[in-house]
Amino acid sequence: MSITMKLGVSIFPCSYTIPPAELAVALEQRGFESLWFAEHSHIPVGRTAPWPGGPVLPQMYYDTMDPFVCLSAAAAVTSELKLATGIALVVQRDPIHLAKLVTSIDVLSGGRFLFGVGAGWGFEEMANHGTDHERRFGLMRERIEAMKEIWASEQAEYHGEQVDFDPIFQNPKPLQKPHPPIHVGGVMPGGLKRAVRYGNGWIPIAGRGEFNPSAWLTARDEECERAGRDPAEVEVSVYGAPHERAVVEHARSLGVDRLVFGLPPDGADVVLPILDKLADLADLG
Repeated sequence: MSITMKLGVSIFPCSYTIPPAELAVALEQRGFESLWFAEHSHIPVGRTAPWPGGPVLPQMYYDTMDPFVCLSAAAAVTSELKLATGIALVVQRDPIHLAKLVTSIDVLSGGRFLFGVGAGWGFEEMANHGTDHERRFGLMRERIEAMKEIWASEQAEYHGEQVDFDPIFQNPKPLQKPHPPIHVGGVMPGGLKRAVRYGNGWIPIAGRGEFNPSAWLTARDEECERAGRDPAEVEVSVYGAPHERAVVEHARSLGVDRLVFGLPPDGADVVLPILDKLADLADLG
């Protein structure tokens, strides 16, 4: 049984949502463990790729600000809250620049960054960044492997099919060793396989298929056994968990490592009462 299950929240940080610093302070005051910010660089006008969450893409996807900038604001006003990308679209970012971003926020926050990653679903969005969506999962793996080399080596180099560079210097290194925890988003089976292959955690998303934390934990254990990894090395963070006490209690009894509650893209007048409700049903404080 996990009696120390961690609780976090996720939100799309927009110009009209509760400011990142205000949200971060409110979360730390209420005893939440982590804050996760979503990412989209843009939404193409001619988008044809379907959103996995439904037929209508919510406005917040069009309006979200950069997660690293917002997390930096949150880091400046907190001392314990974990700061996470939920998720960073690795296939749309240069890995050398991204490695520097990750290190910078880890150092400035005192080692509180969680690196949530994913390949995304917006094929036209990827194409505008020069990414072939049919090769995106291989590209994500290579970029993460390349970043691990940068974080670990004084002179880092990487030679893959889609990522290739000769020895480079990049300092400083992250405070967390060997690097901030990498949490890989994605549904089964592919998302889980990728998480076990090169991650420290897996992020199954509530609302994408049946909500079944027990099955997700079993699948994690089985995939780790096939890969020769200890399941304790791959945290399960249920993203978008329902705002219900029964859900929290059941997940805690199963041994889920973390629940991440989704917040609406609204101001403090709407969000702060939701945080009070969540803290109460989760017995925080």
